Amino acid sequence: MKFYGLSPQIIETEPGTQIKIWAPSKSKSESKPNIVFLHGFGADGILNWLSQVMAISSNYAVYVPDLLFFGESITDKPGRSTAFQAEVIAAALKKIGVKKCTVVGLSYGASIGFKMAELCPELVEFVVASDTIIEFNESLSRAVVEKYGFPSLPEFLLPTTVEGLMSFLTICNHGPVSMPGFVAKDFLKEFYNNRKERAELAKAWVVPDDEVKPISLSQKVHLIWGDDDKIFTSLTAEDTKRQLGGDTTLVYIKDGGHVVQQEKADNYNAELKKILASLYAKSKDA
Repeated sequence: MKFYGLSPQIIETEPGTQIKIWAPSKSKSESKPNIVFLHGFGADGILNWLSQVMAISSNYAVYVPDLLFFGESITDKPGRSTAFQAEVIAAALKKIGVKKCTVVGLSYGASIGFKMAELCPELVEFVVASDTIIEFNESLSRAVVEKYGFPSLPEFLLPTTVEGLMSFLTICNHGPVSMPGFVAKDFLKEFYNNRKERAELAKAWVVPDDEVKPISLSQKVHLIWGDDDKIFTSLTAEDTKRQLGGDTTLVYIKDGGHVVQQEKADNYNAELKKILASLYAKSKDA
């Protein structure tokens, strides 16, 4: 990351709450648009977004936070909702001088990105979201976990064994997944800590059906989707586009699964570059 101009910072947003964020130096970021990457539930920020950092950091000021209870981001507060995550990430960005940004999110991170856009329109200019849902309603959550034979969302998202991890990764990808057993063991140890708190995050991600509310965003939204996402399928993609309305765009990456930004990194990066170039060209014109 240092080769690409990023260094890690620990930002205390309030006593007891800290966010680890990879950020560019101030001198390297002043003249570039700010892009904030929000990771999914499976790992930390850099593991999710390494390829994208490499692809766009020469033209954009890239920020990669770890969400609360991932990596070194922690809180002693009881909040577990996507709104709480959004408020803390927004506070951390503002503390390091980010005034405007585009949020690029995957899955759980994109749900938080939508909340950031809703709660902090002065901060979030645009949203690019992949393989996600605006609000993860109870009916859809139940359908997903039952489809794959799990009793609950936390047990689906937080594998405890090598076999469970490989099964989860297979669901998340379009193509076959291969990982040596010793690597899988290390992966579980390194990236699946804070299990109690993450289980609480997973539960808080799900909204009771009768509490789901329409969302109205002022920002332009672009959706990039793996066409073989087995968790949030193309039906979810189309429904998300419909709910967002306006001039929301949706593009599919062929043979991409749920973690499309990793599995089809070249195709994803090409689409992301086109979207960002279009957004900021229009911003300059305006």
